[in-house]
Amino acid sequence: MNINKTQFEVLVYVESEGGKKLPQRKIADETHLSLGAVNKALLELHELGLLSQNDKKEIQITKLGLEALAPYRVRRAVIIAAGFGARMVPITLNTPKPLVRVHGKMIVETLLDAIEKAGIEEIVIVRGYLWEQFDVLLHKYPNIKFLYNPLFNESNNISSALLAKDLLQNAYVCEADLLLSNPHLIRKYEYASNYLGMYKEYTDDWCFAAKKGIISELMVGGTNCYHMYGVSFWNAKDGAQLGKDIDETFRMPGGKEKYWDEVALRVFAKHYAVEVRPCFEGDILEIDTFNELKKIDPVYDM
Repeated sequence: MNINKTQFEVLVYVESEGGKKLPQRKIADETHLSLGAVNKALLELHELGLLSQNDKKEIQITKLGLEALAPYRVRRAVIIAAGFGARMVPITLNTPKPLVRVHGKMIVETLLDAIEKAGIEEIVIVRGYLWEQFDVLLHKYPNIKFLYNPLFNESNNISSALLAKDLLQNAYVCEADLLLSNPHLIRKYEYASNYLGMYKEYTDDWCFAAKKGIISELMVGGTNCYHMYGVSFWNAKDGAQLGKDIDETFRMPGGKEKYWDEVALRVFAKHYAVEVRPCFEGDILEIDTFNELKKIDPVYDM
């Protein structure tokens, strides 16, 4: 059964929050949809038999609703974690950046906890620098599978993506050094291939422009654009194509120096229509330098 994107967002929200009273205003606020769009979608989903409501006005997803969501299920998460983290020296001289603790918790744990909460069972971490230290994660997350990137010190992160090129279908690809405050950024279901971004009037960082919600240009610095965060999702078709394009890009002159994100958003952009999935202030944080780490966690400012 085909459902549109608005129906999908409402259905996914009810699947995660169902079995209770869900005011339309709350659904609208949580999904960032208009109240009118939510009202219309709820009526349509009830008519399609994908939602039901009992005498207490508690909304639940039906068996048919779960079947409608099944094609959108996220199958795995691939986490890129091989790099050195030069701008975080001296803390990264002895510890890989994803394993640095912020307020007592390793950075990558915020991502792994969100992945587990979403019910995504297959987790693949591509490691390189001080690779053996990542074994500590197995105590809490025993289902992690590791890939080792021997080129982490002589190539950009495209070499990590190359190792995982056959694992990108229906998959998240995440940078390991993102501090997640909003675990709902990682979901059990995704409607289309997308990249996480926060709207900014100006940024001097990696960002992208968008037209009608589709990424149109990848940039470093821009105005009225989306600050780029390293969390993306690739559906089955795009994930298969991406694996091929990563391999071809890596073999190009200068290909080893590219960031893996450039493959779909720049080098082979014509092969994709990647949506922007908006996030908001406080949802996620990049800690790029040791000075930024000291400001966030005073334990390092000693």
